[in-house]
Amino acid sequence: MKLKLLVLRSKDIAACVQFYQKIGLKFDYHQHGNGPMHYSCRIGETVFELYPLLKRQKEADTSTRLGFEVENLDALIEELRAAEVTIVQEPLDSEFGYFALVKDLDGRKVELTERRTQLT
Repeated sequence: MKLKLLVLRSKDIAACVQFYQKIGLKFDYHQHGNGPMHYSCRIGETVFELYPLLKRQKEADTSTRLGFEVENLDALIEELRAAEVTIVQEPLDSEFGYFALVKDLDGRKVELTERRTQLT
């Protein structure tokens, strides 16, 4: 089984896409048929999309938690801090690797883990 699609809804997709671009994603802006304009990118074989909220939604779902592998976590955290992104957990080593926890602009927690090569 493979994850093929992940869709997040945002009250401000332009600001939300800027956050995800800062962590390294590259989006296209388009629409399917008569649907809403939205942002889309590929992460491996998975399509990751950012859509505006549905008309009946007042707020984005903040219970979703995402995790991304990044390079140079310390530099990325400083860039996010300069952009006034909420840092929930400063970078630290753990049994799961060197990671930090931030919030995207809708309040979802996003775990950022630094890719590290293992020395044998």
